[in-house]
Amino acid sequence: MERISSRKNPLCLKLKKLAADGAFRRETGLFLCDSPKLVEEALRWADQTVDTVVTTPGRALDGLPPSVRTVEVTEDVMESIAPSKTPQGVLAICRMRETVLPETLDGRRYVVLDGVQDPGNVGTILRTADAFWADGLFLVNGCADLYHPKTLRAGMGAAFRCPVWTCGAAEVTALLHKSGIPLYGAALQSDTRDIRDLDYTRAAAAIGSEGRGLSQEMLALCTATVKIPMNERCESLNAAAAAAALLWEMARGRG
Repeated sequence: MERISSRKNPLCLKLKKLAADGAFRRETGLFLCDSPKLVEEALRWADQTVDTVVTTPGRALDGLPPSVRTVEVTEDVMESIAPSKTPQGVLAICRMRETVLPETLDGRRYVVLDGVQDPGNVGTILRTADAFWADGLFLVNGCADLYHPKTLRAGMGAAFRCPVWTCGAAEVTALLHKSGIPLYGAALQSDTRDIRDLDYTRAAAAIGSEGRGLSQEMLALCTATVKIPMNERCESLNAAAAAAALLWEMARGRG
């Protein structure tokens, strides 16, 4: 195992840049996992994804593949390079998965996020989608980076288990149409239907940002819009809560 005690070591500088710079992540095809839980999920679900594991004394992980570079750093170095306020003593550099859009969609349930820019919301929705048997998630119109440390932490490893694609609104709707999957948008329109009244045998749900909701572009591409029944004195739910309600309704009749 290598040992590093300087914050200016090239590896430490690389770790800090991966945590803070989305363009650098995309350029290198690498991202940072910030917790033993995320590293364990990466090792369990994503073969050959983990490149380097960095730990503090006494936190070394057992059973790492021989190909993984292992490095031990001092506590103060870990505090300087970890993106979280309370480091858990384990970081890892991982390689991004291939994310080319498939020719068709063979699954039954999908989620489309439209301009959801909060990393915590994107991660929470991905975690919920994975919990309720969704077959994939699409990020369109400037959603938060899937590989932002906050997105990954909120997702609790779902990024390694549930397929995620970043694409344009027209691309995803064309793919859904080709695959025979209707797109139901969470929005209030004159013809909006109750979420309990739709057929979710095969379906996709579109969720917009809390501030703006679904974009006009996405609304125009939806098969129908749906609403979640709630107390009349409540105006709306946040994006993660709305997604959870829709995903639960979609999953209730799961075969």
